Amino acid sequence: MTRQRTAAAVAGAAVLALALGACGGGSGNSGGSSGGGAKAVADAGIGKVFNPSTDKGGTIKIADSGDWDSLDPADTYYGYSWDFVRLYGRSLVMFAPKPGAEGTKLVPDLAESLGVSSNGSKTWTYKLRKGVKFDDGTPVTSKDVKYAVERSLDKTTFPNGPTYFNDYLDLQGYTSPYKDPSPDKLGLKAIETPDDSTIIFKLAKPFVGFDYFAQLPATIPVPQAKDTGTKYKEKVVATGPYKFGTYELGKKFTLVRNENWDPATDPNRPALPDTIEVQLNVNADDMDNRLISGDLDIAVEGTGVQLAAQSRVLANPDLKARSDLAPSPRTWMTFVNGDVPPLNKIECRRAIQYAANKAGYQKAYGGKTGGDIATNLQPPMIPGATPFNLYPAGPDNTGDLAKAKEQLAACGQPNGFATSISYRAERPREKEVATSLQESLGRVGIKLTVKPYPAGDYFKLYAGKPAFAKANGLGMMVYGWQADWPDGFGFLSQIVDSRVIREAGNTNLSVKDPAVDAAIDTALAEPDATKRNALWNEVDKKVMESGFVLPGVWSKALFLRSKRLTNVFVTDGYGMYEYVALGVQK
Repeated sequence: MTRQRTAAAVAGAAVLALALGACGGGSGNSGGSSGGGAKAVADAGIGKVFNPSTDKGGTIKIADSGDWDSLDPADTYYGYSWDFVRLYGRSLVMFAPKPGAEGTKLVPDLAESLGVSSNGSKTWTYKLRKGVKFDDGTPVTSKDVKYAVERSLDKTTFPNGPTYFNDYLDLQGYTSPYKDPSPDKLGLKAIETPDDSTIIFKLAKPFVGFDYFAQLPATIPVPQAKDTGTKYKEKVVATGPYKFGTYELGKKFTLVRNENWDPATDPNRPALPDTIEVQLNVNADDMDNRLISGDLDIAVEGTGVQLAAQSRVLANPDLKARSDLAPSPRTWMTFVNGDVPPLNKIECRRAIQYAANKAGYQKAYGGKTGGDIATNLQPPMIPGATPFNLYPAGPDNTGDLAKAKEQLAACGQPNGFATSISYRAERPREKEVATSLQESLGRVGIKLTVKPYPAGDYFKLYAGKPAFAKANGLGMMVYGWQADWPDGFGFLSQIVDSRVIREAGNTNLSVKDPAVDAAIDTALAEPDATKRNALWNEVDKKVMESGFVLPGVWSKALFLRSKRLTNVFVTDGYGMYEYVALGVQK
């Protein structure tokens, strides 16, 4: 998820013991019991709740510099979307809406409790809460959850989203409810619903951290009778405290109160505002200006203000008092595509590693305020992650051109070569990265053509679609990745395991290395947590040795909040503001 999260997870027979500290301090007064009672200071939303309130009413105004990948829970993989989707959808389990490290703990949501395992962690059972309804008043049953997971398996219809259920459920050839091969039409045998409140998942291999799968948006129930396939995103049937009011594709949508949501069934959501307005495809710098003026409350992407606004915020005491600087388990990176010659040669990929100006990469994200220069994939916030550097970029981090030229000669391209680099068009910092790399790699004869593509379809149609990337010569592809949950598996598996690559919607854009896949399997099989964390570092090293990914920056984000917001805090569960908790002064 670019996607940014102390919790426990286990893979195979192994317990994935996690420990994440709070994102940071903050010396602000946490305020009184109602809106407007808090003293505004920088980082007041880090590790604590700023301006706590129980007051209901009002409208929160939110903007997105691009378009959603999808509002359909089966087809979304942006971190901010996973944070936001919980306003209108309820999964079996969720991250606790708490500040700091408390926000990485899993709590029951649609289910009465966390999962109960049996059969050596290959079987997982959940009981649904009583009284939960869809926004049309229809009771939610276990069959609706089963159907939701079944449809999420269809990566042709829903190319976005992770492949965890595809990879771990005992599918027995099942691919989609739209192509149900079973003569009895009972659906996927790996999920059983013996009654309307019980759902049982059967895995092909043990996974003791299955509760992390249960918190995925894919377990948000979908009524089969109202499923419209690819058009369901236009009329999602809500189970959360909000339902969709209006939705204009690519422009805006609103969430309004769901009169069939019963707070007695939901201990996690205060549901404070009456309305949530979201504008799409708003110019990023304009969005920052509107945040500064108070015309907007939140920039939903959760990646912080742009460079122009960053300097204004840090230099202005009043604006700085409305800001929160938060590190996150996210790495900004650029994938190097071995499907595009001559990058199929490891030495050509390594030439990029040496020639890249890492100081320029960091500058694109605002210098040290935007994060630390990354020398490998796993950010330091991931438990057990140990930084290392296989490609030193010189004392000033601007690159080692001599080493780059040696690698170019070794791959038969002594004078360099030409390729293209893509980025998400609505993200100015990614454009800065692309142009910085264009300049720095040009010093050794690697000529880059810069190509922007829309963020909403970046993974479905462009960079994340291998056939398109190869046909259009996308030798390098800029983006960033945030842990789906805070451990080596939750960070690395969906971006470096070649076995998760599919026709479209990929988040692993280039890593196809049997040595990496084997290292992943070794890590998953290790029962000792300390040894396992060390093995995830080995996975990281294998990827770096291959040269398939150029790490750029271990992320920090400077968030700006409006004066009107209440219940504001950054959650380590998503590395951004906790959208479920927010309120607003009327």
